[in-house]
Amino acid sequence: MNRQPIHFVLIMQLLGCLHLMSITTLSLASKLDSDEIKRLLSNPSSLALKKSAEEDLQRLYAARNDQPIWLTAESDSPRIELALGFIANAETEGLDSQDYQLPRLRQLQQSSQQSISAAAELELRTTHALMTLAGDLAHGRFVAAAADPDWHIQQPAFDAVSFLDEAIKNNRLEQAFSALPPQSASYQRLKQTLRRYRNLSDKQSDWVRIPDTPLIRPNSTHAAIPLIRQRMAQVHAVEDIAAYKLPRSNSQQYDTPLVNAIKAFQIQHGLNPDGVIGEHTLNALNTPFAWKIRQLRINMERLRWLPRNLGTRYLLVNTAGFRLTAMQENEPVLSMRIIVGRDYRSTPSFNSALTHLIMNPYWNVPASIARKDLLPKQQRDPSFFSSSNIKVYPAQRHDAKPLDPATINWNAIKQGFPYVLRQDPGDHNALGKIKFMLPNPFNIYLHDTPSKSLFQKDVRTFSSGCIRLEKPLDLAAFTLGETSLSTEFVTQLDSGKTITKHLPRQLPVYLVYITAWADEQETVHFSTDIYGRDSRALRYAGW
Repeated sequence: MNRQPIHFVLIMQLLGCLHLMSITTLSLASKLDSDEIKRLLSNPSSLALKKSAEEDLQRLYAARNDQPIWLTAESDSPRIELALGFIANAETEGLDSQDYQLPRLRQLQQSSQQSISAAAELELRTTHALMTLAGDLAHGRFVAAAADPDWHIQQPAFDAVSFLDEAIKNNRLEQAFSALPPQSASYQRLKQTLRRYRNLSDKQSDWVRIPDTPLIRPNSTHAAIPLIRQRMAQVHAVEDIAAYKLPRSNSQQYDTPLVNAIKAFQIQHGLNPDGVIGEHTLNALNTPFAWKIRQLRINMERLRWLPRNLGTRYLLVNTAGFRLTAMQENEPVLSMRIIVGRDYRSTPSFNSALTHLIMNPYWNVPASIARKDLLPKQQRDPSFFSSSNIKVYPAQRHDAKPLDPATINWNAIKQGFPYVLRQDPGDHNALGKIKFMLPNPFNIYLHDTPSKSLFQKDVRTFSSGCIRLEKPLDLAAFTLGETSLSTEFVTQLDSGKTITKHLPRQLPVYLVYITAWADEQETVHFSTDIYGRDSRALRYAGW
């Protein structure tokens, strides 16, 4: 007697079950009509949705004469599976499918095979979940200002009802949902990296931990080196960076291949690539990959908060990454290190546009800086203001003659600051040779600095909120639309005279706080959460 192979029998049984399920679903769909949907929408309180969500459902289905979208008799492959697939796919965008009631929808899908009321509920809850997901992909899951009170960039506008209605009418659901998240290379690269880190977390609990050690310098010997080699092997498994691929070895010698790997690691984590394994490098090596997963998710959310079209020419100032990038036609044409605000004077996230630059600027010292920073220096050194070319004026009397600092009892000032300070242009001016102006309510601008050595620090939080520039003259050329500065410009700059130069057209600027991003080579970089905004936003998100 001939017997079919057992796997053939199982496959045929499975196909038979799927066929019966399809018949049941289609049979049910043929019974779900506009009257049942209209009945539920007329009294939607049982759905326990917000009033705005109820109104969105009513608006969408009114435009469709209350005809079902997902449970339709015409479809050979019910749309409900496609819809639930979109929701399950939210995980790949750094979102949580449970926020869109996926478990509840799956339960309703089972119940709907025996109940018309469950089918109607499944229909409406699926639509609500998809409209919510569409909005979250288009402008972010959270209200940006609530998740990050220091974020002042308006989120993209989005009408989920119109979006879904058009996508259904044009039979372009898959294409429409694919186009909702940011299409930038940086976002897509973060998405890929998130997938790899999650795959890694499924296989192992965490990285090899490196114990605290004194500085380990290139070509030295140290007992921790074999652990560091293991750690680099782990990071190579998840990061596609050639320098991380090392031959297997238990040597304690900090040799050249490992030094090169550590330098690449330092660059990836925003550290000075000197190859020295110190405190900051050890902290980066020991950052749990569970934290990196959370970091990737919250930064993908921040990218969703940004406008989709930033312009053809703009500046992206990443305060967390200590870097300014000038973009033209979606390509980086200039990049430089920056110095940002101290933790107690942190630089906010906002957008504006450069309007003009000032050569050889005066520094009108803000009252808070005069009182908190400069007054103590003058109290310790009575010649400080004079030697720094800082003029002292009576309060609210900018047109008066400057006062002689030596005639004022600075130690008698206990509260407030009854004077106005202004530093003359020159080599020691805090703003350097040039500053770039952009209207904003925070009194933030970009400027040169005489303190060039600070750009070599790993963590560059030294300013009072404004952005100090590593390459101000290169930025000046870009803002003026030139490849290099003209002889006239250089002559005016060298003259020492204060000259205002308006830009030929305003240049959009976006100051953002992004701790995970991809560069032009599509390498994902991670930064320290210098202002604690990742932690704060993640607590708000419950991630």
